[in-house]
Amino acid sequence: MKAQFEAFQPLPDSSFRIFWYEVAEFDAPWHYHPEYELTVILQSEGIRYVGNSMESFEAGDLVLLGPNLPHCWKNTPDSAGPASSIVVQWPGEFMGNGWQDVEEFKSVKRLLQLAGQGIRFGQDVSARVTPMLAEMLEMQPFPRLMKFLEVLELLAAVKNCHFLCEQGFAYPLNYEDNQRINTVYNYIREHYAGHITLATLSSLVCMSEESFSRFFSRTMQKPLFTFLNEYRINMASKMLIETDMQVAEISFACGYESPPFFFRQFRKFGGMTPAAYRKQFRTMEAGG
Repeated sequence: MKAQFEAFQPLPDSSFRIFWYEVAEFDAPWHYHPEYELTVILQSEGIRYVGNSMESFEAGDLVLLGPNLPHCWKNTPDSAGPASSIVVQWPGEFMGNGWQDVEEFKSVKRLLQLAGQGIRFGQDVSARVTPMLAEMLEMQPFPRLMKFLEVLELLAAVKNCHFLCEQGFAYPLNYEDNQRINTVYNYIREHYAGHITLATLSSLVCMSEESFSRFFSRTMQKPLFTFLNEYRINMASKMLIETDMQVAEISFACGYESPPFFFRQFRKFGGMTPAAYRKQFRTMEAGG
């Protein structure tokens, strides 16, 4: 499952690129580019893929990515459109060679080093950064650059953030198999509630079961069925929060044929039982 290369095009009279992205649904393929990227989701929800990380996202999702880290945001089938975000992309030397070594940028340099793992910031940080990014969209080149440096300084000072690829993600850059990963992503997205087999997925990408299984594990650094379980648990978490369905109903709706097996998988990936997860969320919501 190889990612698609994306070419970088800076704005006129600018060393970096910022743009408002709005579509009916996020449909960009799993892709990578040698530039850093900062993305904030303004509207939409679904699953975010970064390297071998897969997590749910919603409005306010703020993520910083390092160079050549494959990624994409995919809406879930029941997501209501449109989907929108603000995206900033910049090359490592966008202010010239060695700019990160200047003493004033010491903390920013550290931030950009950590970005190779992918960083998700909290909603409190997102609430501060989003208006700054929106303001940058209307600025002239020089004040826009100054505002961007202010954003980087703010992010560099954040103490609590979440790394998406804890062990890093060594990705072999290759163009050939881009269609394979997107075929698998799209199939799981549409059919996660049903019975998904290795035979079905391998046939979709014209590989033998054994070859496809090795290929997926090597590329994603996790087995196929671990990936599938993570997707289903993400969808189950969404249902626990957004619906009043019984836990057993949710297990069947997410493709689990046995509620006890679903309970074990949810505890494994979520760290608690489904009922405890729902109770915790509703307690937090009531307190807010």
